Amino acid sequence: MTNTTDVLPHWDLSNVYPGLDSPEFETSFQEAVGLIDALEAYLESHQINRDSDQTVKNLPALSSQTSALIGMLNSCFKLVHTLNNYVYCYITTDSYNSLAAQQYSRIQAQLVRLLQAEKVIAGWLGSLGARLDEIITNDPDVEANGFYLSESAQQAQYLMSDSEEQLANQLSLSSIRAWGKLQGTVTSQLSIEFELDGEVSDYPLPALQNIRRYNPNPEVRQRAFEAEIDALESVREPLAACMNGVAGFNNVLNRARNREDAIHHSLDTARIDREALDAMLSAMQASFPAFRSYLHAKARRFDKQSLPWWDLFAPVGENNRRYSWSEAREFVLANFNRFSPELATFAGRAFDSNWIDAEPRAGKRGGAFCTRIPAVEESRILCNFDGSLDQVSTIAHELGHAFHIECQRGKHYLQYITPMTLAETASIFCETIIMDAVLENTTSPQEELNILETMLIGDTQVIVDISSRYLFEKEVYARRVDSELSPDEFCEIISRAQVETYGDGLDEDHLHPYMWAWKPHYYRSDIAFYNYPYAFGLLFSIGLYAIYKLRGPEFVPQLQDLLASTGLADAADLANRFDIDIRTVDFWENSLQIIQERIARYQEL
Repeated sequence: MTNTTDVLPHWDLSNVYPGLDSPEFETSFQEAVGLIDALEAYLESHQINRDSDQTVKNLPALSSQTSALIGMLNSCFKLVHTLNNYVYCYITTDSYNSLAAQQYSRIQAQLVRLLQAEKVIAGWLGSLGARLDEIITNDPDVEANGFYLSESAQQAQYLMSDSEEQLANQLSLSSIRAWGKLQGTVTSQLSIEFELDGEVSDYPLPALQNIRRYNPNPEVRQRAFEAEIDALESVREPLAACMNGVAGFNNVLNRARNREDAIHHSLDTARIDREALDAMLSAMQASFPAFRSYLHAKARRFDKQSLPWWDLFAPVGENNRRYSWSEAREFVLANFNRFSPELATFAGRAFDSNWIDAEPRAGKRGGAFCTRIPAVEESRILCNFDGSLDQVSTIAHELGHAFHIECQRGKHYLQYITPMTLAETASIFCETIIMDAVLENTTSPQEELNILETMLIGDTQVIVDISSRYLFEKEVYARRVDSELSPDEFCEIISRAQVETYGDGLDEDHLHPYMWAWKPHYYRSDIAFYNYPYAFGLLFSIGLYAIYKLRGPEFVPQLQDLLASTGLADAADLANRFDIDIRTVDFWENSLQIIQERIARYQEL
């Protein structure tokens, strides 16, 4: 058990604003409104739109306008994202907080205005044609934002008219964003009665899922799984409505914007092309037999032919070590220091400054994340710490995200926008540092088995389960074109996808038909097809870690430079810095081979 005397921290937000109802917060909100007002007024007075005649403007005038727009966008986004992320920290730790919900709604309304203005600017940039290159090279400050400007101009071809985009943005508040908010509220407020060790208590969904995953007693795991299914089944109708709402809304907009298909926008957002995606997916599919051999090996340890869902995360081997919060902290810092003293110093500041909210509690969302607070150039990390090695790894993972943000210190919004494909680079790298250290320090075969099991659980989730989620999402979007889908249909699609990817490694009679219901990523339009970028991040990071093992300390500044540049180039160009070609199967297969070596060792033990 985790040391109960070691109090789990809540994050400290006081250096951002004193509170949700503070005068300082309200002053910032009104300032944000004023900045957006000024931006909208500038667009109108200077005829910044795709239909205005740009030929009448000379190069200095266009350069001046572009420079002004860059400055205004950066100021607006910095303040709005500070407000938004600050309030989001309250929402995710207390879904019952009505004031947080109210403030979040106010900020979202302003964010919609800002995003609409950004789309108007994108349309204008697209209308400049070849003149944009002249503008970029004419002014060093503008040139520093050249990648953003060129990318925006290229994406302008997929915009509807300004009035249509404005309407879509306004409707998003009461439609697509509302669906995501509802899903988060419904799942975070689920309270499930469950008996554990002779005591009956109410458990929030994340706590029950931790029991389902990690309890050493298979009977307890099975009961927890059945209770989870029953709980999700009780709210399946509203969650199906949410899913239909999000997919339907996205499909309508994708057609109106002349997107090739539902995946097209996600590829551009991820800053990769179909060739790179197909190469990665092909390599992943080819690796499924190796993962099934791992699942079979694990099943044999439980005297089974294949695994029911509640055994996927079940502990294997002997590792009685449970980490207190202070022990987890010291372990992470010590091993970060071996890689880079700068990384360790930064992580120490995150711990000491209470950037992390670690305590699981009612109303708090499950999982983990890291969010940027632009105004103070800091991050905040959410996790649900239970003393397990998995949670120690999660802390390292989220600190990696925070370090990525730190490497971008001094850059403004238009220079640090990072796609999901690259957003996981530092996080998975830091996670790998920790797991590598744990594996290196073990002397017991049973402990080594347990550590390999922890690593392979994560690998399987990212390669196999994410493949199933990709297939699920792809089919949902395809079928949603014609009609809404019922809860039974969602369950059928995800179950079939699990069979297709896990194969006979999973017991087909005991799949998880409600994986679609509680995963928040399906309910956010801005990260549709979230799942494959995470696989990209894992395999890309593993490939980089292999390079680090070869190059040693000289690699550290190279990685930091990469992290600082993730908002300034696409994934292929950044990978080329390390002589990596993401459009070839070979790179992805090499990364997967490292995982397959773990599987081989697991089978030996």
